[in-house]
Amino acid sequence: MHVPDGFIDAPVSVAAGVAAAGAVAVSLRGARRELDERTAPLAGLVAAFIFAVQMLNFPVAAGTSGHLLGGALAAMLVGPFTGVLCVSVVLLMQGILFADGGLTALGVNITIMGVVTVVVAYAIFRGLLAVLPRTRASVTAAAFTGALVSVPASAAAFTLLYAIGGTTDVPVGKVLTAMVGVHVLIGLGEALITAATVGAVLAVRPDLVHGARGLTAPLKLRVDGELIDVPAEPAVAPAAAGTHRKLWGAGLATALLLAGFASFYASASPDGLEKVAADKGIDAKAEEYEHATAGSPLAEYGETKDIPVGVAGVIGVGTTVVVGTGIFWVARSRRRDTEQPANTEPSAV
Repeated sequence: MHVPDGFIDAPVSVAAGVAAAGAVAVSLRGARRELDERTAPLAGLVAAFIFAVQMLNFPVAAGTSGHLLGGALAAMLVGPFTGVLCVSVVLLMQGILFADGGLTALGVNITIMGVVTVVVAYAIFRGLLAVLPRTRASVTAAAFTGALVSVPASAAAFTLLYAIGGTTDVPVGKVLTAMVGVHVLIGLGEALITAATVGAVLAVRPDLVHGARGLTAPLKLRVDGELIDVPAEPAVAPAAAGTHRKLWGAGLATALLLAGFASFYASASPDGLEKVAADKGIDAKAEEYEHATAGSPLAEYGETKDIPVGVAGVIGVGTTVVVGTGIFWVARSRRRDTEQPANTEPSAV
């Protein structure tokens, strides 16, 4: 789904860039309310995990593959505002270091892969939780559904931008049918990954699943065959803090393993957008644009410089977790600064 340079014309790309910048600015403010000393490091880890899983293209149809977009997963784990930032960090790292996704199309990519997926997935997720029983199974099912719908919604958003500023003359109806059709299949993979990850974190630390907080009824976990209530806002005990560190370490190890080893077995078939673009002729003018970082040693995940894809993936995960965590800690620090009580001591007279 990474849109390269040349698919969308300059005016629409600029407009999408302005919209994306506005969304990031709003998300930075909103993330201050979502982030605390527990979730700031988790948000950096979520960004790194999304980067790693996006390297694992899975086959969805003959000659076509798909990969995680990640907006739904990020929104449900760390909140919608922080989720937009997570996906934006991933896209920025991919564009600058790996020449993956056009730099002039960065605003387009943030809009369709970050903003649209987060808004659609989180709205569906919260809407379902409002009517479903407050159980762990309901949270997982809502995560699955939100992620499933978010992917074709992102494909539809791309089609809308193409209808306004596409650089080739392909009937919009054909683009929409092809894009939504293949991305419904990709959405199934997105939904499975999202539901499995949310369910895994929910089983260990339900308080770290942002989307499961603030429910009117407590979550229920099955312990020794019996359902027990879990407070919606549990206090973090010292033992829980240790669990948090273990979860973070396990998550980072998983991301490194996926990027460093499993990426060798990713599908080599073009992803949904690449396949549709080639079949319908959307990419006719893309070859006129050379990516600004095409000369990077890590371009195309090391393929141009004979760097093993696993090595490039490990570098990407490490860079993303450092940059992402730094951004989220800064956002957290600014929240803490704004929460400092004003000095009310009377002045000396």
